[in-house]
Amino acid sequence: MGPTGQAGPIGRAGRAGLTARIRTRDGWAVSHAVVTVTDMTGTQVLRAEADAEGVVHDPAPLAPGAYTVIVTAVGYTPMASSVLVTATGGAEVGTVTLTRLGGTELPPPGPWTVDPAHSSVAAVAQYLGISSVHGRFTDFSASVEIAPTPDEGTKSRVEAVIRAASIDTGNATRDQHLRSPDFLDVERHPEITYVSTGLTPVGPDRWTVHGELGMRGVVRPVDLDLAYLGTGADPWGGTRAAFRATAELRREDFAMNYNQVVQAGIAAIGTTLRVELDVQGVQGVQGGT
Repeated sequence: MGPTGQAGPIGRAGRAGLTARIRTRDGWAVSHAVVTVTDMTGTQVLRAEADAEGVVHDPAPLAPGAYTVIVTAVGYTPMASSVLVTATGGAEVGTVTLTRLGGTELPPPGPWTVDPAHSSVAAVAQYLGISSVHGRFTDFSASVEIAPTPDEGTKSRVEAVIRAASIDTGNATRDQHLRSPDFLDVERHPEITYVSTGLTPVGPDRWTVHGELGMRGVVRPVDLDLAYLGTGADPWGGTRAAFRATAELRREDFAMNYNQVVQAGIAAIGTTLRVELDVQGVQGVQGGT
């Protein structure tokens, strides 16, 4: 995509009709997108809406010739491209990536509640220097307060509580060790907490969340690299926003110094943890989550 917001020529003739896939920059389907096709006189010859997967397919054959394809969706910058239809009467547009309007943005302002059934809190540690151990916390809750405007990032707030004993790596013996005083020490410190202190925009739909993480009785500043993936209606009549976030923690910062050198100076467990969050928030203050 060039600086004018228009894509270059796309598409090729294939099966009859028009086919396209509409996605955000992060690969999410834009289910409410509309594709309009006009001929060289500007006359509309086709209009089709994307399905729930962001796919547009209209089987009606097009007359051979040159056309303009315009893709629009509420909240996104329109995209326009030329396409050439040959004797087959088909236009295979391919994947069209839409960019959200206004650059950096946040979901609608106000309170949001994280839905744990459709969210995940995961951590990855290096093991023996050659592989990774993946774990997740299965019991957590969180709330988000979005500021009225993106430039009031310090007024947006995230609070989360994770039950440390809910760690699950798929191995009962390992999980029991992780709950012990060598690591999470869940008997004395049953909760892991995170409270944000502000947001800094770093690009369109990208933010750094500044905050403090409390674990094992130690509180340290931790930044999250956050991607806002969009907002949409859910099947239950609510509005949802999706986020993806990552962070790196040093175990020693939280007094988790246990390790075991297996050979040639290689530690059994890496000194850093990669935290990976996939979060869906439901607009409003929810109960029973």
